[in-house]
Amino acid sequence: MAEYVASTAVESVKNQAKEYALPYLRYFFCYGEIVEDFKNQRKELKLRKQRVKTSVDEAKRQIKVIHEDVEDWLRRAEKELEETQNFEEEIDGVKRFKWCPQWSWRYCLSKKLAEKTLIISKLLETSNFPQVGYRGPLEGIEFITSTDFMDSESSKSALNQIMEAINSVNMIGLHGMPGVGKTTLAKEVGKHAREQKLFDKVVMFTMSQNPNIKKIQEKVADIFGLHFETSSQEGKAEELFRSMQSVKKILVIVDDLWEEFKLESIGIPFGDEHKGCKILLTTRHQQVCTKMNCQKEIQLGILSEDEAWVLLRDKAGLEDKCSTLTHVAKEVAGECKGLPLAIVTVAKALKGESLDGWRAVNQRFKDSRHLDNEEVLGGVLKPLKLSYDYLREGNSQMTGNDIQMCFLLCSLFPEDAEIISDVLIMCGIGVGLFPNAYSIEDKRNEIGMTLKKLQKSGLLLETDVAETIRMHDVVRDFAHWLTSTGENRFIVKDKLKEWPHMVGCYTAIALWNCSSNIKNFPDKVEFSKLKTLFLKGGAGDDLLVVPNTFFEEMKALQVLLLENVFPLKGFHSLPNLKTLCCIRCKLENFSSSLANMRSLEILALFETKFDEISEELVKLSALKLLFVEVEEEEEINFPPNLLSRLTLLEELHVRSKSNINLLELNSLSRLTAVSLRLSTNHFSQEYFVLPKLQRYAIVVNDYIRYLESLTFRALTIKNFSSALSAFNHLFCNVEKLKLGNVSGQKNIVPSIGKMGVNELTSLELESCKDMEFLTDITRDQGPTVAFSNLVELNVANMVSLKGLCYGLSPTRFLQNLKQVIIRDCKELQVIFQMDKLSEKVKCQMPLLSNLTILELYSLPKLESIWKLEPSHHATASLARLKVVKIGDCDKLKTIFSPCLALSMLHLEELDVTCCHGLEQVIGFVQEEEIIENDSPLCCWPKLRILRIEFCRNLKYVCANTWTQGLQSLESVHIRGCSQLIQVFNMEQNKHGQDIVLPELGSQGFPLLESVYLENCPQLLQVFSSTKERDVIGDHILLNVPFLQDLVVSNCPQISCFIVQAQLIEELVLSNVGNSRQLCNTDVPVLNEGCLVVGNHEEVFQVQGGYSFSSIKKLKLRNLLEVRVIWNDFAQVVTLENLTTLTLSDCKKLRYIFSAMMARSLSHLVDLFIVGCEEIERLILAKDQVSSSSSNGDTSLQPMTFPNLTRIVVTNCKKLSSLFPFGFVPVLPKLESLIVKRNSKLEQVFELEEKVEVVAEEEMKFDKLKRLSLEELPGLIHFCPKGYHSVFPTMIELKVRDCPKLTTGFFIDSQEFVHCKTKLLEQDAVEESTTVRNTIFNKNINWSR
Repeated sequence: MAEYVASTAVESVKNQAKEYALPYLRYFFCYGEIVEDFKNQRKELKLRKQRVKTSVDEAKRQIKVIHEDVEDWLRRAEKELEETQNFEEEIDGVKRFKWCPQWSWRYCLSKKLAEKTLIISKLLETSNFPQVGYRGPLEGIEFITSTDFMDSESSKSALNQIMEAINSVNMIGLHGMPGVGKTTLAKEVGKHAREQKLFDKVVMFTMSQNPNIKKIQEKVADIFGLHFETSSQEGKAEELFRSMQSVKKILVIVDDLWEEFKLESIGIPFGDEHKGCKILLTTRHQQVCTKMNCQKEIQLGILSEDEAWVLLRDKAGLEDKCSTLTHVAKEVAGECKGLPLAIVTVAKALKGESLDGWRAVNQRFKDSRHLDNEEVLGGVLKPLKLSYDYLREGNSQMTGNDIQMCFLLCSLFPEDAEIISDVLIMCGIGVGLFPNAYSIEDKRNEIGMTLKKLQKSGLLLETDVAETIRMHDVVRDFAHWLTSTGENRFIVKDKLKEWPHMVGCYTAIALWNCSSNIKNFPDKVEFSKLKTLFLKGGAGDDLLVVPNTFFEEMKALQVLLLENVFPLKGFHSLPNLKTLCCIRCKLENFSSSLANMRSLEILALFETKFDEISEELVKLSALKLLFVEVEEEEEINFPPNLLSRLTLLEELHVRSKSNINLLELNSLSRLTAVSLRLSTNHFSQEYFVLPKLQRYAIVVNDYIRYLESLTFRALTIKNFSSALSAFNHLFCNVEKLKLGNVSGQKNIVPSIGKMGVNELTSLELESCKDMEFLTDITRDQGPTVAFSNLVELNVANMVSLKGLCYGLSPTRFLQNLKQVIIRDCKELQVIFQMDKLSEKVKCQMPLLSNLTILELYSLPKLESIWKLEPSHHATASLARLKVVKIGDCDKLKTIFSPCLALSMLHLEELDVTCCHGLEQVIGFVQEEEIIENDSPLCCWPKLRILRIEFCRNLKYVCANTWTQGLQSLESVHIRGCSQLIQVFNMEQNKHGQDIVLPELGSQGFPLLESVYLENCPQLLQVFSSTKERDVIGDHILLNVPFLQDLVVSNCPQISCFIVQAQLIEELVLSNVGNSRQLCNTDVPVLNEGCLVVGNHEEVFQVQGGYSFSSIKKLKLRNLLEVRVIWNDFAQVVTLENLTTLTLSDCKKLRYIFSAMMARSLSHLVDLFIVGCEEIERLILAKDQVSSSSSNGDTSLQPMTFPNLTRIVVTNCKKLSSLFPFGFVPVLPKLESLIVKRNSKLEQVFELEEKVEVVAEEEMKFDKLKRLSLEELPGLIHFCPKGYHSVFPTMIELKVRDCPKLTTGFFIDSQEFVHCKTKLLEQDAVEESTTVRNTIFNKNINWSR
């Protein structure tokens, strides 16, 4: 039994040993088998990989998405094939030793091959893929192909606005005129969103004027990979709706939307149905954006002149070089007036054309014939024609015709003209627009709305002046193309030197700039169908003289507009004339001519000379509007009782001095609008009251502004001491009120506006000496609502003004106020008195919630801007405040309370100057205002400009808080604040803990461009941070990638901070951190280049090739610890843009430049070095720079400073020489060289290489005008021995107290100054015989 057990055990051990050892033995004895197996498997993997790769390529061609496991298998197979390639070489290596194999090598190789064979076998087992990919959803061809995006200022601005808004709002509207590039920009937005992975899906479709919903649904379904199960439009919409709701983030771009549309009918979920779905729509009509409830509306403008040329050049394949073709092409680009569609269309049509072809098209543009050629601008016609036709389709037929006619009427005005709306309205009324509107007022409203509609449709453009509009030149040419045929035929000439050939079928003619010497001007023309004639003479006094017979055969004429025209002997009979508008004309026999215009409804004379206004005016029985304005010094005389007999008169505008009797106005029952220039004498009647009016611009003792429109009801009264009862009816609805030097009024409400002046939008008060408040309302009297629509408030020099509101604040008081500017009010103590609020006011929208601009100047008694009870915090908000400017308010201690500061999320500019009593910008005025808050009390994320100057008691900008959310900050200016300790103060909460702040972005201050800190002797810190990554040791690290200007001056207590600023252009450090405890603190060495703001040994840390090449001005003053400007001369520092270098009182500074740096100073203009006592050399010698600094042999390049103009070097005790001198002019532009009190200076110029000069060399200073060498006890040479210097333009030379100087100065016969360093003693004798005036070794004070 024991033997059996033993035998079994031995057998078991033997089997286990065999099983364990067998693989290892196999590696020795089955090498050939293993190699063969490996080769077969590897070959099979290679073939299998090729088959799978072929299938994948085919699937990709079928735009299928490849399965991830297939992609992973291919990657692993490729990896194994690459790794086993080396094994093939090792196998071949073993074969070379077959007679004497290396067993250990074979064993190792065999083992590796067996392991790899097993891995390859498993790969082969998993390679049978039933399909390698699947059909995925499309991505949108718009975002794959090039968008032809033009990187213009307008498009960049719009793109940035869209990308910013897309994160915060659900619907954005992009509008602009046809062809301006809306679709291209929308595609670019989609491309950006797709590339930056901002959305899971981006889809774009075009609506057009007649949208095809079926095609749109199919396109959206393709993008989302949806296959419709239903056939109806509604069913597909629901399927799309559900499918899109399952995708988290979607951007839908709706292009070319013409009218309000329910996107749900397509199947687009948004708003509450899908908050992750954002909509960007493009439209020609701004009102579509409004109707679609877009939360952000963005207008896309046209290109600038330069941008237009670049686009045309690129699309036409032209070169930007001087040639005749380029010149003509630029003119063509200019004629397209910045419209991208027109530019691209023209460029494509003319690509490859000859110079003659370009010239022909250019001439067509100038003659307004370019639209005749479909190849040139045919592509522009379609979108403009669609917009034009839509004017009729979007309205009733009659209204649509009127809107189209108004558009065509605008095309009669000159190219690029700013069309005065009132003139256009007068002409529109004359041609019979809106016949169903009976009164002038109604017609004015209709035409005004039409102009706005045309602007919103992109067919008219806004201008900088509210009272004018403009038509784009391409749109104007399109209108001319429309009116070149058909019933309404127009002809327009912008400049006329010769009378054109015209047939009599025109209904409108506009001839501009017809000089007085025009050729072939006819005495009579026959235009039987002509309804509108615009005729303008030359400029200035160049009046076009027109015979009265000229108008004889224009019986159908309805509108006649004349400018700079002199019609001889008046006008012939014009029986159908409705509007006569004369601008700067001279009228002869004016009164008698009126009898020939019995249908005249509108008579407008702008700055026009005429004989008189006589009784003949009464014969104009249909006259509804009279506008009269003469030259400044002239006065208009109306016959007595004339105006009162013009019983149909609806509008009266007398804008010059006149004898008008205001009592006659009360007889004009239809009068609705007036504009009058009056004086105090017009109000002699004690009980006279001006009538109620719908529109007016009335000015008393002042001038009516040019183009003063009747858009607003405006009243200006100046230098008026009488009662204001004559204006009582106007105060009820006045919109713009200006009072200047009006006495006897203590308030506006109720003294002037008993009903609360609630339609007033703009109020200007100046020098009204008796006024104390805007409102004076007690519980017993006064209106409950006042100033509810006031938008702008301007107050100046109001000596008695104490506040805005006395007593209870009326309901809705100042809720719409946007702009407040108050100056020179010496009694004003509080601006916004909000501590006496009625219960109604407390329940309303927060006061001042619309305030945008606040400016306060010279208010010596102002103690508080806001007076707010702690319990009223919710009743005031500054959520829209953008600009705050305060100056010369000496009693003001604080500006914002913390609760108000917390609401100022849109503040962009804060400017405080000369407020000597100011202690804190944000703080509590009274103890009872203090509130507890553990969170940051203010955060101004949009603040761009912070400027605080000459506030001598200011200690903190923000107390009890620290404003870290300053991502928009661009400029910081702090100057002359002697008590300022910290700009943003970090305080602790009531538990003694640091207030935790929102994390500052990794960029630090990504937009900051300029920092100025000057004359703040107590300033300790500007920026601070609680984040470790923003603090290096004890020092603040600022990453300011766009900082250009950094000036820190006379801030001796300021703590060191380190700045990373690659684009720095100006650096000024003066008396910074000189207090004893701040000197010699260690500054860490960073991995990137930076500059150290503080009193430390190094100013610039140069690392990693960081060159500071953009710096232009460098000024270092009174930095007592600075030893070197650049920490390591081994680094490559190029200063090719440096123009000014000033070093003053840097007592320990030893060197400035290495030779390599010095050779980069090609733009240096000014060099000033004063009081740097340790400086030995301005430029390091080669042996003083570490060998690691050699970047090529710099000594091969000669030392030169081609633009250096002014040099001042004084009080540098150890300086031995100024400049090394090579074999080229060192200072060719030097004009002034002043060297004083440098005790060890031995030579001004020294040779770069110490070589012996055998023959005399000349140094010429062609521009040097002033040279001063004073108090230089060690100076031996001005220039090296053997050199002769010439100063041909020298006008002033001073040499004083230079006892060792061996250089002599003399003047030759041409009055040129020379200097020469003696080689031998006898040189002096030789020179004395060759020059006229020798001056050696003595004090010189010479001037020319």
